[in-house]
Amino acid sequence: MNLRDFRRAGHAPTLLAAFLYFDMSFMVWLLPGALANSISSEFGLTDFQKGLMVAVPLLGGAVLRLVLGLLADRIGARRAGLLGMAITSVPLTLGWLWADSFSAMILVGLLLGAAGASFAAALPLASRWYPPQYQGLAMGIAGAGNSGTALATFFGPRIAAAWGWHAVFGLALIPLLLVMGFFWLVARDAPNQPAPRPLSAYADVLRIGDAWWFCLLYAITFGGFVGLASFLNVFFVSQYDVSKVDAGSFATLCVIAGSALRPFGGHLADRFGGVSVLSGLYLAAGAALLGLATSPPSLFVGTALLFATMAALGMGNGAVFQLVPLRFPREIGVVTGLVGAAGGFGGFLLPTALGSLKQLTGGFGPGFVAFGLLGGLGGAVALSFASRGWRDMLLETGDRIEPDAPAVRPEVQGVA
Repeated sequence: MNLRDFRRAGHAPTLLAAFLYFDMSFMVWLLPGALANSISSEFGLTDFQKGLMVAVPLLGGAVLRLVLGLLADRIGARRAGLLGMAITSVPLTLGWLWADSFSAMILVGLLLGAAGASFAAALPLASRWYPPQYQGLAMGIAGAGNSGTALATFFGPRIAAAWGWHAVFGLALIPLLLVMGFFWLVARDAPNQPAPRPLSAYADVLRIGDAWWFCLLYAITFGGFVGLASFLNVFFVSQYDVSKVDAGSFATLCVIAGSALRPFGGHLADRFGGVSVLSGLYLAAGAALLGLATSPPSLFVGTALLFATMAALGMGNGAVFQLVPLRFPREIGVVTGLVGAAGGFGGFLLPTALGSLKQLTGGFGPGFVAFGLLGGLGGAVALSFASRGWRDMLLETGDRIEPDAPAVRPEVQGVA
């Protein structure tokens, strides 16, 4: 690929703005998880409350992603992104100046879902500038903003140790406002904006069973990745009694594995077939989680197993979205929004369940067993069952669309 041709094909300032918006949003979205140990110490939270507090932003992101996606269709991705950042400034301000109780932090977390909804504006803003042959690279650059997760887990505990956790929310306003200003100055909607998708398009797609299967598959991979990313700081302190700052370092190491290897998962799926690769990744994640649960491993072994888990889940995210456009080539926008929302909902369930089971049983083992069996083994079984209906459309040697097979079912022909 000629990078000079790539630069000429699209709009580099918009691509950079989309990346920065996505990166900053991911950082802000995961702040309650990064600061959970400091917040829980001040409020005296139970294990269940810790899990719920770090999970609530993920639920808010799942709901608001659909809302921001509809707005991006109707007012343009640039305006939707600016609105999303403006709304995100509200919970940051509340977390800085007002949040003085567990219930207040739940409200802050829900509103932080506006940052998690950035998928719906940042990715279409970037991708619509580029022709099909450059879509993968453009989406990869914009999507690399999920590295903001590592910024939250690494810097959040350190700033909290120096100035208190309230100050972290206040200081996060600085990059938010800087990115918002840059975004306003340079980001532009592509001239070839598609027509807004009607609400009925979502209802039409939800009548197709495969859409629900993809929601389940992504709820395991992305939900597992973001759910664990928000919970790992709590886990390392509770399980290994390390300092809050060291917990952030160990969590960052694991998070980087999932963030950095997501594109590699898509590459493997292109080469060896999405179904085969994704099945292997589910089993690998399940095996690592069961290894964590069978007996409390040492800090080194536990970190290695979590690193492997996050790597498998991160690559699984790429593999899922290698399959989605092959199964739904004409409904990709609608299906992507629904599947992404399901991923956020899965992220909400995981830390909530881990915290609840820790409080009920006194250990993390049952939670990891449940996720290993239901997410790892269960995901592989679900994929095997669901993919039987795709064999008329997907060739496992590269997952290409069969020439003579219908691209979509008749009931959703023409859906944008």
